[in-house]
Amino acid sequence: MQQIVQQFLSDIHQTTWIEFIAVITGIASVIYSRRENILVYPVGMVSTGIFIYLYLKHGLYADASVNFYYTVMSIVGWYMWSGKAGSSPSRHPSSVIRHPKKGAALKITVSTSKEWRDTLIFFFVCWAVLYLVLKHFTDSTVPVADSFTSGAAFTGMWLMNKKKLENWTWWVITNLASIPLNFYKHLVFTSFQYVVFLILAIMGYITWRKKILHAGA
Repeated sequence: MQQIVQQFLSDIHQTTWIEFIAVITGIASVIYSRRENILVYPVGMVSTGIFIYLYLKHGLYADASVNFYYTVMSIVGWYMWSGKAGSSPSRHPSSVIRHPKKGAALKITVSTSKEWRDTLIFFFVCWAVLYLVLKHFTDSTVPVADSFTSGAAFTGMWLMNKKKLENWTWWVITNLASIPLNFYKHLVFTSFQYVVFLILAIMGYITWRKKILHAGA
């Protein structure tokens, strides 16, 4: 325990201003997401852009790739949340809030059984591919953990863009795995960020669930 505390104090003093900006904008973007505010995307892109650099510097290649993915998907999500894209209504009874018609603002929905299956397939494929890449083509010292957190994050972002309630479940998984991973890599302030993210993800799930129940009342 004493060694952990000493590492924390040492690393926190070495936190750079660029990591500080990345963490603050990252936390702000999650708050905007919880509020269904479209600013989640431009603010989040500032954070993800910086983290691409930081993670490459610290050898967390999968996390760097997922932040690149965040940046690309933020552009897609910005477009989807703006109401310029839509989809057909969900046929599943658990989807209390139906998908909007084309041109309408995207609504929060609950995943169907088929969507859950597709989500799990998506996650395991991401995890496996990232692990193989890290194991055989990089000098990563944590290929299993790095690929796991990144696979969960890929999944969370994919569902967030579609305003699926379950995106928050995947963010909880991502955050739980990222806290020790970033601490191990001496990104202590970033590790603290994921503690905040974990709390916000739980709050986000509760908030979105209440909106679904309110809409179905």
